[in-house]
Amino acid sequence: QVQLVESGGGLVQPGGSLRLSCVASGSIFGINTMAWYRQAPGKQRELVAEITSGGRTNYQDSVKGRFTISRDNAKKTVYLQANNLKPEDTAVYYCNADVRPRSYLSSYPYWGQGTQVTVSS
Repeated sequence: QVQLVESGGGLVQPGGSLRLSCVASGSIFGINTMAWYRQAPGKQRELVAEITSGGRTNYQDSVKGRFTISRDNAKKTVYLQANNLKPEDTAVYYCNADVRPRSYLSSYPYWGQGTQVTVSS
């Protein structure tokens, strides 16, 4: 009943920018931490950035200074502004959120379907 849907991926040239969005929907009581992960071909899924309900952020070292994570609690949406993109940023980007459904007393991690980001000239 809880779903996360990403959007905003695509093909960009090195040095370009993308803004990814992820919207949570369904019977939701509340959302705690929201995060972006990515997985490149042949590699394990890795945390890119995360943001708590209070706005605290954490970034992978390789994206510090280039990526910015933010959220709009009223819209149940998390964003990832990715600037100065590099070929090594190419991956499927997944939204993750720690969500408490209305039917349950605790939270549970949910995942989006992923959106492809390709950085190439």
